[in-house]
Amino acid sequence: MAQAAPQAPSSASLPAPRVAAIVVAAGKGLRAGQPVPKQFAPWRGKPVLRHSVEALIAGGVSPVIVVIPERAETVASQALSGLAVRLIVGGAARQDSVRAGLEALVDDAPDRVLIHDAARPGLRAPVIERLVTALGDHAAAIPVLPVADSMLVAADGLMAGAADRAALRRVQTPQAFRFETILAAHRAWAGAADAGDDAQVARAAGIAVALVDGDEALHKLTYETDFATTLPALRIGSGYDVHRLVEGRDLWLCGVKVAHSHGLSGHSDADVAIHALVDAILGAAGAGDIGQHFPPSDQRWAGAASDQFLRHAVSLAAEAGYTIGNADVTIVCEAPKIGPHREAMRARLAEIIGTDVSRISVKATTTEGLDAPGRREGIAAQAVATLERL
Repeated sequence: MAQAAPQAPSSASLPAPRVAAIVVAAGKGLRAGQPVPKQFAPWRGKPVLRHSVEALIAGGVSPVIVVIPERAETVASQALSGLAVRLIVGGAARQDSVRAGLEALVDDAPDRVLIHDAARPGLRAPVIERLVTALGDHAAAIPVLPVADSMLVAADGLMAGAADRAALRRVQTPQAFRFETILAAHRAWAGAADAGDDAQVARAAGIAVALVDGDEALHKLTYETDFATTLPALRIGSGYDVHRLVEGRDLWLCGVKVAHSHGLSGHSDADVAIHALVDAILGAAGAGDIGQHFPPSDQRWAGAASDQFLRHAVSLAAEAGYTIGNADVTIVCEAPKIGPHREAMRARLAEIIGTDVSRISVKATTTEGLDAPGRREGIAAQAVATLERL
């Protein structure tokens, strides 16, 4: 009996392509008017370079090669502290730096590579996903945006002609390529004039470049005015939470364990005061609420200490360009007495947030026997937090 011909493996059984990234951060960045090259300057709470590197790592891209100027190892290491990256020194021109990054990947070559300019910190996951998906059908893909303004051709300070904006696009990074293809294109380009970007190197090698939707958030930081914040100087948020008192649980308030006959019931340690403060900070930052970030359905947070929720909220505020101005927490209960623990609570909240205790207020009140806290069935808390622009 004739045997059936072997079948090719389905696409579902094939391993996902390995995607690496090269972040070009070897420029001088002088036009930005910063005391250090702009890629290492602070922007919205962290170094410019760190924003996009974190986005790439969060998107599952590995390894990430960061190409830096000579003698910049220390400042680059500080900017990327704690992140799994590899630093290499770039060349005189952008193409030299990209080529160095590509060659650094040869010994363990990925299937795909994203090449990104560090001066575009607003990288978000959907752009990465669109680029990687496009490489399933194309050897190269770049993010672009339409041109909204009228365009013209200029000569000697005068209008020399019109340009068809319908045929024009604004080009962004990261730009995505099949690794062997762009490596060969850069090797063939060696010694030629400087190219504006890697898509031009690919086109010179006869590679068709697909276009995907870009993102306005990928604006390139170039001038000093790009670092001048337009964020409001002050933002305010409020939070409220209540938890039931039960036997057999420790009572945690403001990160302090308080001796009491009952503790608070909840998925985490049920620190009602911290939960209210977390919501206040998230609200001020426009970052949702505690349930979105730490859902009760997620078993990772069962019994978790609430200080990590507060640290997360503070980090989100920093990413948005803000630091904690002050925090005011009011605990509503009949018992236990909060006064003896007030200063310990203030100190603990200040420690978690990373601010001076003078910016923290903890107060207590009762409801004169009314509602659940008044009947000693639970404890409630409300909080107000202000954020100051960094």
